[in-house]
This record gives sequence, C-alpha cells and structure tokens, in this order.
Amino acid sequence: MAAQLVDDDPRLALAHARAARGRAGRIAVVRETAGVIAYHAGEWAEALSELRAARRMAGGPGLLAVMADCERGLGRPERAIELGRSDEARALTGDDATELRIVVAGARMDLGQFDQAVVTLQTPELDPSRTGSGAARLFYAYADALVAAGRVADGLTWFLNAAAADVEGETDAEERVAELSGDAQ
Repeated sequence: MAAQLVDDDPRLALAHARAARGRAGRIAVVRETAGVIAYHAGEWAEALSELRAARRMAGGPGLLAVMADCERGLGRPERAIELGRSDEARALTGDDATELRIVVAGARMDLGQFDQAVVTLQTPELDPSRTGSGAARLFYAYADALVAAGRVADGLTWFLNAAAADVEGETDAEERVAELSGDAQ
C-alpha cells in the first residue's frame, strides 16, 4: 500500500511503511521500502536510518544516491560527498552511478563549489545523443552546474539537450531555456 500511495500522499504512504516496519522490521526489503517512502515524505533522518539498516541486513551498495541525498537534506553536503568517494560508490555502474554523481554535484553546489560540480558530472554518459529520464536528469544537472559556474552559454546548450532527451517531461528544461534566452513570459 505504501508504494501505491507514495506519489499521491507520501505522508499516508509513510504511515503504512511504518506499520509494515513495526510488523516485519527484520526483513531488509521492508526496511528499504520504509526508507524510500520516508525519503519521498521528506523525512531525511528516518530515511537514512532505514536505508542503513536495510544495507546492514542485505549488503550491497543499494540506494547509495538516496542516502547521499538524505545527507544533503539534513544539511550535511560534506557527508554526501564522502559517500560519493566510497569504495561502494566506485563499484556503481549505469544509472546508479549517474544518480550518485548528480547528488554529489548537488552537494558541491550546496557548498558553492560550482566548478567541482561541473567536473563531477563530466562522464561518458554526458552524450547529447542519449534520451530518456536518466539522460535528461544528467544533462539538466550539468546545465544547472554550468550556469552556476558562470558558463551560461554552455548551460543553455545543455538545457536544450536536456529538453530534447526528456521524452517523459520530467524536467523544466524548456522553461530554463526560455528563462536563460530571455523568452520567459
């Protein structure tokens, strides 16, 4: 039930996740689900605690990007960066690695380290011919970091790439393009 409710009512979903944890708190997937639901409800400390518990129980680098983002939510961007430097982080590939890079770049931006955020996102996956949610999110984060670093023209190019890659309409890349090019209404 928590998974069904999370998009529409994260607080009610969290209540269901907490009830499940109370009944089956020794099952890793229950703790992981409770952590993800708490994350969506903005309960960063609870989410982090649950995800850590799930990882202790099941092992593996599961949801490292979510954990790093919880650290950011708790006002600890340095810890998010540390998670991004961990051995487990280096073992990530594909979308998991990309998501962690996006979170670490956000942590760098939280600290005013805009050039480092740009470098964090420079990866072979930064290929403008890619499409889909993961590509759109990566391109958007890269564009945002470029703009923050004062490279507005480059940022505009990558917001255009993000808009082209965003087949699901998950980002506001088109609005950012309009804003940066002076076409905002």
